[in-house]
Amino acid sequence: MKKLLILFIVFGFSICRLYSQDKTVKGRVIDNNFETLPYVSIIINDTVEVGRTDLNGFFQIEIPVSVKRLMFGTVGIDWASIELEDKCDEVEVVLMLSGTHDFITIKKVDRIRMKRFKKLPQLHKEAFEKGIFKTDKACYTREFIPDYKKKLK
Repeated sequence: MKKLLILFIVFGFSICRLYSQDKTVKGRVIDNNFETLPYVSIIINDTVEVGRTDLNGFFQIEIPVSVKRLMFGTVGIDWASIELEDKCDEVEVVLMLSGTHDFITIKKVDRIRMKRFKKLPQLHKEAFEKGIFKTDKACYTREFIPDYKKKLK
């Protein structure tokens, strides 16, 4: 009877371990001027910080397999929310520097930000050509989040 109980306990823990598998995601974060960004926070589930970049913008984090969305941000940078693809384990992100705009509307600021946002895939390719990134195309999707919509909520 004791052997059977021990067998069930060991089997139960092994099944739990199978379902709670983690994956390693590594990569690099730079700004739109190809400068490395140190100490950028990496967040999952909108609140849980799972890591930070080092002084050269590199990071390596362990996240659950079920997590598909990562957020990157720090002071002076527009936060980026990316949706990972299934086989994506090398994440290289170009973040946009944020700034202040005086005497113009929020809609106008969003139009300016959208122009810069549309250039991010080209910047990623240029970073690859300069040897900063390892891949020429991002393995994730990224959505533009306008400030105008945030202010209305």
